[in-house]
Amino acid sequence: MGAHPRRRGGPSRGGDGLMPALLFDLDGTLLETDPLHAAVFVDIFAEHGRDVDEAFYMKHIHGRLNAEIFEEYFPDSHTQEMADDKEARFRERLGGSAEPLPGLLALLERAEAAGWPMAVVTNAPRENAEAMLSAIGLDGRFATIVLGDDCPRGKPDPYPYAHAMRLLGVTPGQTLAFEDSRAGIASAAGAGATVLGVTTGLDADTLRAAGATATIRDYTDPALETEIRRIEGATA
Repeated sequence: MGAHPRRRGGPSRGGDGLMPALLFDLDGTLLETDPLHAAVFVDIFAEHGRDVDEAFYMKHIHGRLNAEIFEEYFPDSHTQEMADDKEARFRERLGGSAEPLPGLLALLERAEAAGWPMAVVTNAPRENAEAMLSAIGLDGRFATIVLGDDCPRGKPDPYPYAHAMRLLGVTPGQTLAFEDSRAGIASAAGAGATVLGVTTGLDADTLRAAGATATIRDYTDPALETEIRRIEGATA
């Protein structure tokens, strides 16, 4: 798994308009994982004498890099060891109960049939990314995966999404990014993509305030088709 170039050159076209390029976050966007991450963090904080809840997780931790989180809240601890332990606990909780968000598989099949460029862009560590994709039957489905660990700057910096666009050979104007966190939305919007906020964890108003163009509850939401048609009708 890693970032592998697929396309180069100018904007991909479909008919008379642009061909949509779909860039997906992973956690909370391809599958719902926030309750699992929150539960692990609640346990870790409790072990260090701090009482936090899921609301604290969503406000202060959600979407951020582990290095930032543990350096801020546990500055006197071994940051990498804590991060590794946290992710191992998450993978244990992930188990075999994960499912893709409604409509996702149909969207991927449509995109593959039409030849739309696609990539996963995630802050998740490699082992987590592999575990989550495998849990929902998508291991090997994405030829291009951009991991935060492989980037000089992770989300909310625009670099991960800008890098994915470069690898795919697509323009911001044809790129539709799917994100569920403030940091992810800032990253995708900063790279010039149209961002659809996925309301698995945060509400629509919060996602729009963070910079999402529109929001969807899942991949059956009519707002998704609206944005796809807008891109397909655009010209470079």
